[in-house]
Amino acid sequence: MAPAASDLKLGKKVNEGKTKEVYELPDIPGCVLMQSKDQITAGNAARKDRMEGKAAISNTTTSCVFQLLQEAGIKTAFVRKQSDTAFIAAHCEMIPIEWVCRRIATGSFLKRNPGVKEGYKFYPPKIEMFYKDDANNDPQWSEEQLIEAKFCFAGLTIGQTEVDIMARSTQAIFEILEKSWQPQNCTLVDLKIEFGVNILTKEIVLADVIDNDSWRLWPSGDRSQQKDKQSYRDLKEVTPEALQMVKRNFEWVAERVELLLKTKSQGRVVVLMGSPSDLSHCEKIKKACATFGIPCELRVTSAHKGPDETLRIKSEYEGDGIPTVFVAVAGRSNGLGPVMSGNTAYPVVNCPPLSADWGTQDVWSSLRLPSGLGCPTTLSPEGAAQFAAQIFGLNNHLVWAKLRSNMLNTWISLKQADKKLRECTL
Repeated sequence: MAPAASDLKLGKKVNEGKTKEVYELPDIPGCVLMQSKDQITAGNAARKDRMEGKAAISNTTTSCVFQLLQEAGIKTAFVRKQSDTAFIAAHCEMIPIEWVCRRIATGSFLKRNPGVKEGYKFYPPKIEMFYKDDANNDPQWSEEQLIEAKFCFAGLTIGQTEVDIMARSTQAIFEILEKSWQPQNCTLVDLKIEFGVNILTKEIVLADVIDNDSWRLWPSGDRSQQKDKQSYRDLKEVTPEALQMVKRNFEWVAERVELLLKTKSQGRVVVLMGSPSDLSHCEKIKKACATFGIPCELRVTSAHKGPDETLRIKSEYEGDGIPTVFVAVAGRSNGLGPVMSGNTAYPVVNCPPLSADWGTQDVWSSLRLPSGLGCPTTLSPEGAAQFAAQIFGLNNHLVWAKLRSNMLNTWISLKQADKKLRECTL
């Protein structure tokens, strides 16, 4: 297939798979062009057909999914969509393992685990790995086999730490995509992904593609409505009419996957400070809210010196229908948080800017509240923003994805720090 990205100078073909070709990009060091094909396969290409338009459908799906994950904070090889049928990615040495994450038992899992009924749900999701070996039908591997293989890619040896990072990342990626499909009333049943080692950064990143060949997707949780490649695998006979049905399923997914990048859910944080002297503390809250994509407004009001104005400001934000979390920033005697909590049904969190001199005494005005009030206290500005994000994340998959990604990246950084320390010690 002639690459569609004609404005790019293409280097040698690095790799060719069943559904894509990979080209070096001499003018963009460290990057490659991932060119999709109009081809659909099943059973390690035992069944193979040309499906006109599939390259564009797959490229749209992959580009949207990688954009969603990247904006959430997941490290991926994706750089940008280049054309209708190709995208630019960081050049990676691929780790020859397919990682599979399952929420619902179906497909090959049932054959390998007789006695388990279709529909059995895994909590947490089930993680499996398969060694990419077409000649032996991609055998399932254990963690121990992967470690003992002593693979080395781009100078990085795949040991226990790297295996743990890939396993933990697989679960997080699945959960983010599962949550993202829920507003479309679609159940993500399972997902297969691959990782590579970025040849420049030497980091493990999500690589290859995630398209409609990569998952099972059941609208309304109903297997009979499946929209993924299983509808092609299940064909008793491949006819032009049957292929058109499969193509319509793929188009259905490609149209809706673009909706994963948006949310109908609104939300904002309103920070009320008792004095302009607290501004630097409040700016930290606003900055942290921005990392979650949450709008944040700063207001100055004192519940002690102007309670009527405090309640008037509160009413401004209760009347427009936008879900709001109030953050009360007041030092010394914090009347702001308790007064707000007692006069609004919206969530209120205290985030007092404590001083070194009187902090241990002042904090009690945020902790010891009259009965009937429910405003928690966090001393960290970033913690206040995270508290708000966790509330909005209940109904906003984009905010939830950032929270889930933050958890993963914190875990990975600790894992890598431990590995580095042990290597220094040894």
